[in-house]
Amino acid sequence: MQFVPLDERDALALSALTLAYVGDAVQSLYVRRELAVSMNVKPNVLHALASGRVKASAQAALAEKLLDCFTETELDVYHRGRNSSPNHRAKNQSAADYRKATGFEAVLGYLYLTGQKERLQQILDVEL
Repeated sequence: MQFVPLDERDALALSALTLAYVGDAVQSLYVRRELAVSMNVKPNVLHALASGRVKASAQAALAEKLLDCFTETELDVYHRGRNSSPNHRAKNQSAADYRKATGFEAVLGYLYLTGQKERLQQILDVEL
């Protein structure tokens, strides 16, 4: 299956929650790959490490760190995601962190779907 990026207009036409859904998967796969190739430990250890990096509070902190670096379009996507109304809330996370995390995931989803690999890599490589 070949990946064909969406036109920016088509990507922006998707709901913010759909972009966040894709962005969550993108970040999860990126983190799992980085952990798997950087250490030789049991899968339960990898899972615990990955969970710590993709939980809402970590995503919210990363979003706060990156806000000034977002392009105008990325900032718009972030705000759409942050201001969306999901039907549920993450366990053990504040509502504010969950909303920021949703915005962050929406940006990742947008970048992935539009084929902006280099920009996506820049954002995913930022550490807290």
